[in-house]
Amino acid sequence: MIYIPLFIIMCSIILTFYRVVKGPTIPDRITAADSIGTQFFAVIIMLAFLFKADFFLDIAMVYAVLLFVDILVMAKYLESKRVSDND
Repeated sequence: MIYIPLFIIMCSIILTFYRVVKGPTIPDRITAADSIGTQFFAVIIMLAFLFKADFFLDIAMVYAVLLFVDILVMAKYLESKRVSDND
């Protein structure tokens, strides 16, 4: 039952990876990479229910926090780069 959503999400990850590789701009690529991370978060949650293992939920929560921090760092980097380009 859970195999169909897992398959759909994995296909979506493959399609989103195309945007990471061929993205027209750097922010588009970063957004696509964040989307892949969020999709992997959903896969980890589904695997926790599939295997009935609670430790997958702990791993997913740590992964979500790291994903959030990663996006903050990337946004700060792009903002500082944009400001220094104008000088």
